[in-house]
Amino acid sequence: MSGDNDFVVVANRLPVDLTRNADGSESWTPSPGGLVAALTPVLSANEGCWVGWPGTPDASPEPFHTEDGVLLHPVSLTEADYRDFYEGFSNATLWPLYHDLIVSPVYDRSWWESYRDVNHRFALEVDKVAAEGATVWVQDYQLQLVPGILRQIRPDLTIGFFLHIPFPGPDLFRQLPWREEIVRGLLGADLLGFHLESNAANFLDLLRHVSIPVEGTARTREVQAFATGGDGRRVGVAAYPISIDPSSLGHSDEAAVAQRRGELGDPATVLLGVDRLDYTKGILQRLTAFEELLESGALDAQDVAFVQVATPSRERLEEYRRARSEVEEAVGRINGRFGAIGRPVVHYLHQALPKRELRHYYSAADVMVVTPFKDGMNLVAKEYVACHPDGSGSLVLSEFAGAAQELTQANLCNPFDSESVKAAILQAIQGLAAHPDVMAQRMSVMYEQVTTHDVDAWANAFLSSLRDARR
Repeated sequence: MSGDNDFVVVANRLPVDLTRNADGSESWTPSPGGLVAALTPVLSANEGCWVGWPGTPDASPEPFHTEDGVLLHPVSLTEADYRDFYEGFSNATLWPLYHDLIVSPVYDRSWWESYRDVNHRFALEVDKVAAEGATVWVQDYQLQLVPGILRQIRPDLTIGFFLHIPFPGPDLFRQLPWREEIVRGLLGADLLGFHLESNAANFLDLLRHVSIPVEGTARTREVQAFATGGDGRRVGVAAYPISIDPSSLGHSDEAAVAQRRGELGDPATVLLGVDRLDYTKGILQRLTAFEELLESGALDAQDVAFVQVATPSRERLEEYRRARSEVEEAVGRINGRFGAIGRPVVHYLHQALPKRELRHYYSAADVMVVTPFKDGMNLVAKEYVACHPDGSGSLVLSEFAGAAQELTQANLCNPFDSESVKAAILQAIQGLAAHPDVMAQRMSVMYEQVTTHDVDAWANAFLSSLRDARR
C-alpha cells in the first residue's frame, strides 16, 4: 500500500540532528546546509517527505513533522550498518575511488553486502511513504542502488538521482568489483544529475564501454544525453552545478568582523581555510606552502595570520586520523618556528562553527584558500564570495574543485604543486595591494555568478528536467 506523499527526498541523513540530553530525553535540531535550504520549500509545497538516517546508530524514532510541515521518516541503522555501510563501503571504498584514488580504496565483500542491504532498506521505506505516481529524488553516493530497487518495486514513480561528489573516469570505476550492480542501480532513475559536464561525460563513457546505448553528449542544466535502462527506458544524463543559499549566511557585522581581526592581532593580511578534515581537501599542502612562504621571507609572520577551521569528519577511519595528525603537527611546527608568545601565526580550530560565526570569518578574511585535490563542487568557496558583495577579498582555488568551472576569476592553482599554491597565495595578497580595482572587478564577477546561480536555481533546474523526463 502506497503512502500519501507526492514528493520524497531520500538521503543518507535526515535534515535534522538527534541529540540525547542528560536527562535521557531526545531533541531535534535543524542541520545547516544548502541542500536542506533548497529542498525544504519544495517539500513543504508538495506534501513532501524526507527519508533518511537520524544520525545515531540503533536509534528508532517515529516519523514526525517539522515546523515547515515536512514529514521526516527515519531509517534505523545499527552500529554494524554504520561501520560497514557508511564508514566501510561508502567512505573507504566509494569515496577514495570517486576522488581519483588519493588513497587506495578497500574492496571488502562484507561491506558491499551491507551497502546493498541498507540501500534495499531505504527503498522499502520510500515505498511506504510515496504516493502513487510520486516524484522521488535520491541523493548521493551512499544510495546508488536505490533507484534500481525502486524501479522494480514501484514502476509508477518518477525517480531522480543526484551525485554530490565527482564521478571517476571509466578506467578507475572499472576497478570496482560490483561495478555492474552500481550501474544498474543508477539506471533505475529517470534522470541522473552530476555537478559538472566532465562528470556526466565520465558516466556516459563508462556506459559506452560496457555497450549500453547512449544518445547525445552531456550538457549543463539541459538534458542532451540519454542512456538506455535495462527495461528500455530513456534515462536523462546532465550536469546541474549545485550552489548555496546566500541569504542563509546572514549579514556582515562590521563590529564583529573588526573584533575577529583584533583577536588575530590586527595583521595586514588574514588568510582563511574552512574544510572538513578530509584527506581530499589539501589542508596539509596549503599549510606547507604557507610555511615555505614564511621561510623564504616572501611573507612576514608579523604581517599575516592564517585561520584554519577543520571540522571533524569520519574520525574512526585510519586515513582521517592520519590526516588530522599530520595537519596538527604542521600547525605546531609552523607556530613553533614563526609564532611568538601570545601570537601564533596559524590559528587552528578542530570544530564546527555556526554559520553566523563563519560569516564573520569569511568577511574578515582577505584571502580564502581552497585547495582540494578533488572536489565535486566546494560550497565554501562560493560562501566566501557571497560574503564580499563590495568586491573585497580574493580567492585562491584549486583547479580540481568543481567550483573552478564557474569561479574562473579566482587565483587558480594546482594543489599537487607547492610552487603553484605559493604563487597563487602571493598573487592574491600582492594583487589586493597593487591592483585593488582589478581584484575588486574579479570578485564582483564571481559574486554575480554565485548570487545569480543559487541553490534554488539548481533545485528548480533539476526538478524541471525530472518532470519532463516522464512525459
